Amino acid sequence: MTTYKNIHGKRVKTFATDLGNAEAEGQIFFSTASPGREFKTAISSAAWSSGGSVLLARYGVAGSGTQTAGLIFGGNDGTAPNNQTEEYNGSGWAAGGALNTARYLLAGGGTQTASVAFNGEPPPSGVNLSEEYNGSSWTEGNNLNTARRTAGGDGPQTAALCAGGTTGTIQDVCEVYDGTSWTEVADLNTEKRNTVVTGSSSAALNFGGYNGSSPYTLMALTEEWDGSSWTEVGDLNTARKSLAASGTSTATLGFGGYSTASLSAVEEWDGSSWTTSPASLGTARAYLAGCGSSTVALAASGGAGSPLTYRPETEEYHVTVMTITAGAWASGGNLNTGRTGAAGAGTQTATLAAGGTVATPSTPQNPYKNESEEYDGTSWTEGNNLNQARASVGGGGTQTAAYVFGGLPGSGQSATANSEEYNGTSWSEGNNLNTASYQVVGGGPQTAGMAIGGASYTTPPASFAVIDRFEYYDGTSWSEQNDLNTARYISAGCGLQTAALYAGGNDATATTAVVEEWNGTSWSEVNNLPTAMQQQAMSGTQTAALQAAGSDGSITTTALNYDGTNWTTAPSVATARSALGGGDIGATQTSSIVFGGHISPAPGGYQQTEEFTGETTALNLKTITDS
Repeated sequence: MTTYKNIHGKRVKTFATDLGNAEAEGQIFFSTASPGREFKTAISSAAWSSGGSVLLARYGVAGSGTQTAGLIFGGNDGTAPNNQTEEYNGSGWAAGGALNTARYLLAGGGTQTASVAFNGEPPPSGVNLSEEYNGSSWTEGNNLNTARRTAGGDGPQTAALCAGGTTGTIQDVCEVYDGTSWTEVADLNTEKRNTVVTGSSSAALNFGGYNGSSPYTLMALTEEWDGSSWTEVGDLNTARKSLAASGTSTATLGFGGYSTASLSAVEEWDGSSWTTSPASLGTARAYLAGCGSSTVALAASGGAGSPLTYRPETEEYHVTVMTITAGAWASGGNLNTGRTGAAGAGTQTATLAAGGTVATPSTPQNPYKNESEEYDGTSWTEGNNLNQARASVGGGGTQTAAYVFGGLPGSGQSATANSEEYNGTSWSEGNNLNTASYQVVGGGPQTAGMAIGGASYTTPPASFAVIDRFEYYDGTSWSEQNDLNTARYISAGCGLQTAALYAGGNDATATTAVVEEWNGTSWSEVNNLPTAMQQQAMSGTQTAALQAAGSDGSITTTALNYDGTNWTTAPSVATARSALGGGDIGATQTSSIVFGGHISPAPGGYQQTEEFTGETTALNLKTITDS
């Protein structure tokens, strides 16, 4: 009997389950897994997926580094040139050291820990400044010979190249950097501005841009640098300007930019010609930053439209046999009773919401709620009510073993010390907090819970104070522990009695970015939030936390990850809101839930639920057919 092995010398293996990792690329196998018996293989494909949004949306920003260790710097947020630097860790952005000179329409190259930034604009005609980054701060270096803006640039910190741009007059000037000084070398064949460069001082590629003044001519022209001269090679398929790029002189990716076609178009250079990629950017834009390689790239920020709309989106490009599904928030079932300031407990598929208040134009007295509801991952079901209606209430635990405490029981009433426990069916009175308070944060299981911070309010006469109190709950009674370093309320927190996190809030004078960690004995201040924030939700642990929404002066969709040291951006929630609820025990950085909260204008959004699922990967399997 003739077999595949007899013909080709190799055997097709049979597996009871589908292969699941990148090592399966190109391998043909026979799968007996459900639903059918089929021949399969794994093939690579190109695709963009979403990453964490930048901290500051802007255009005319430069980039360097890799997809998992990227850097963006400079730009313009619509008000002025800025000096902000941001670092990317493969999922989100964190603040880096500021440029010494704020500017936009600049160029740069290098790595996250060894970059160079050069040229750019403050008006009217550009600067000749260059700076070097060491992973934490920028140091001024020697100037270029020609001041300009909108030039193309790339290369290592010790072998960078700058080409084209404008001084008011469009340039063909090219300069190389050796880590100390800039030297003029052979000019481009064609003057151009709003152009890009990939590669280094010894081997580079320049493409795109425009020449002339309005009406200007978009360029598809591509030139190759061999270390001594430029040679014209194959044109782009789509002429464009103000695009971004990543890669080398022989393997480059060009993406975005203004053209007569789409701002989302992507092209690949293989060393001799350009091919249009089937994978377009998800967010069409120009004036964006790019970095990485031709197969693993990063696109960040930028702008689109006239006038420009500044974009915060980050996208990651992969050519891989793995299908990458980016982390994202998705809509869940609505609460039956919309509200703000409710307590939350449990996981994304087993959540509890209790208490809260509703403030709408038709209910000016802000009725305080005693309703509790259970969520099964799809819909909310009404359960038995709390014994005491209240809002701005703390809570924690699981859906079947929860606890709530503190809060305001009504308009003009003093904050309460009352605590209650839930057994999955009904609420029962527990022992009171030592300090009556509201806008307090809870966390941990019902038998080892916490009450962090908050504010006291008594009347009459009305008396308000922000407190630094911290209490433990052992399932029976509350005991006072060492205080916070900074008293505040309307904050967010998560964790356990042995390792807790408490972030942001208001210290009675202003919204704060202060963050503290609890080690089981005392609180210590750690790295601040990137932006002062209050009335946000948080889930996870002290070393893997997710913070979502809240108010930074206005109600926001911002989400942040914390890794135990640094804060980085995460995918934003869909609906901006504050004073929202979230899960506790079992809710993680990659599987979280938020619900209710205040949006503007009220009352819409009080009922909304959103669920977060972290990034996932799966092998891109294809079934082999005979047709």
